Amino acid sequence: MLAELFLDAARGCRDHSPLTHTLLVSAADDLVRGGITTQVMAGAEYDRKGAVPGLRFAGALHRLVLEGRVPGLAKHYPTAGGRPDLDTLWDDALTVLHEHTDDLRALVDSTAVQTNEPGRNAPLFGGLQTATHLAAGMAGRRTAFPVRLLEVGASGGLNLRPHRIAYRSGDRVYGDRSSPFVLDTGWVGCPSVDLSHNLRLVRRAGCDLNPVDVSTEDGRLHLSSFIWADQTWRWERLQAALDLARLDPVPVQQATGPEWLADQLARPERDVLTVVWHSVVWQYVSPADRAMGRAILADAAARATPMAPLALLVFEPRRAHEDGRYRFQLLLKLWPSGISLRLGSGGGHGVPFTWDPQPWN
Repeated sequence: MLAELFLDAARGCRDHSPLTHTLLVSAADDLVRGGITTQVMAGAEYDRKGAVPGLRFAGALHRLVLEGRVPGLAKHYPTAGGRPDLDTLWDDALTVLHEHTDDLRALVDSTAVQTNEPGRNAPLFGGLQTATHLAAGMAGRRTAFPVRLLEVGASGGLNLRPHRIAYRSGDRVYGDRSSPFVLDTGWVGCPSVDLSHNLRLVRRAGCDLNPVDVSTEDGRLHLSSFIWADQTWRWERLQAALDLARLDPVPVQQATGPEWLADQLARPERDVLTVVWHSVVWQYVSPADRAMGRAILADAAARATPMAPLALLVFEPRRAHEDGRYRFQLLLKLWPSGISLRLGSGGGHGVPFTWDPQPWN
């Protein structure tokens, strides 16, 4: 039932975004009563949970706000200079739903939720540093490997520049100190390698079923619209990442993950650590594509050598054994060494993050 999917999304943001929570709960009630929301969501009645129709609905409203088309609603949105009044928010949203029904329906129908959260660069940076040092040690190298970074489900490619970001942890700054994007990592602990090492990426590539061109205003608005509007710190982080993307463009190819990965991993590259990376993507991948991706990676792993190593680095939600709850964990596998580590866990947006290396079975 569509209303239940809205309530499920509302539960996910209840403690993090009062504005989005209020919108989704009110919209779910309106769906049950057959109100205007049913017209906006026409065609989405049988959406699966992974399509998150509630967040597409909230994103569509936010998009109109960011385009400056709905000033009566914008007064509630901090991303547009407003302040939320939760008591009157839904009344003002109803006006927009009635006046822009067709535009909103088109936005809901044509978009996929893509936050492309740049905060995930923080665990990625530490994970890459760990992987390059471990691979170098196994190969008997004195210096860390340079990296070829391949991202599956890259969206707008905002996590393909981990070497171009300044990472603040306590009173230390790592990475590119001259970067226009300074990321507060929120780290508890630290990777057990030398983070002052210059992380060198020699090649970067990404794929996505629905890539976002962040060089365009439409692409930037698309990603911005999925930020919860009362989370101004995430908004500012995204804008900094978009500014960096203008200075350092990395195109994202439209392709399925297995097809693209098979092509990228067809031949090992000597003297380079090839890293396959994905974050909060696995839940959207079909079982068939998951199986195919695993087989392609296993084939490439069998061809890895100490001087042409391969790594899998993922940041995904996994169910914890101790309490059954999902936690976002950073996992690393290295071939041909067979090293397998759970490096730590953190918030779904990558910040904060606690480093706690343990074997990953």
